[in-house]
Amino acid sequence: GVFDLSFLRHIPNLNFAVPRNEVELQRLMKTASLTAGPFAYRYPRGNGVGLPLLDNIDPVPIGRGELLREGSDGLVIAVGIMVDEALAAADQLVKQGINIAVVDARFIKPLDSELIIAQAEKVPFVITAEENSLQGGFGAAVLELLSDTGLTIPVLRVGIPDNFVGQGTQKELRAQLGLDAEGIMGKVKQATQYQNSKATVG
Repeated sequence: GVFDLSFLRHIPNLNFAVPRNEVELQRLMKTASLTAGPFAYRYPRGNGVGLPLLDNIDPVPIGRGELLREGSDGLVIAVGIMVDEALAAADQLVKQGINIAVVDARFIKPLDSELIIAQAEKVPFVITAEENSLQGGFGAAVLELLSDTGLTIPVLRVGIPDNFVGQGTQKELRAQLGLDAEGIMGKVKQATQYQNSKATVG
């Protein structure tokens, strides 16, 4: 499961989405049913977050992300369960005077390049967050997009490092790997300190 995003995003013409909760999964399943061509969606094992399911389901346009929170001090772009962790991190960081924007990318492929570029141009750094190997995953896709666009901006990635994950509960392993609000906050503070040191030296 930790390599899903990495190996599936390389398949030509595949639409690939990662819903953040059960309602988003409903909407993306509707999208898949209306889409000609291959479509994959990835969701974690275990329970949903507890949202009531929709009776009338509006599909999500292919490749459409969502800006969930505005901010000017940094940008977190997340997928799947990491979206709620990013929002939780943003709630804590704003109490410390750090106001970050949060984007739910929704799609690994195609990326919402217009949304990602527009938001990245407004901030001093970008953090990506995924429950997947960092090698060839969602963060790598964002880095490729920014590079191809010619946008030079520091990018830090939250994800699973290049080694096999040990045994434990989901909560234990996510905390160990930094796949939670604390892990995202740590990356944001690291990026903020770097930006502040550059400003001081300059």
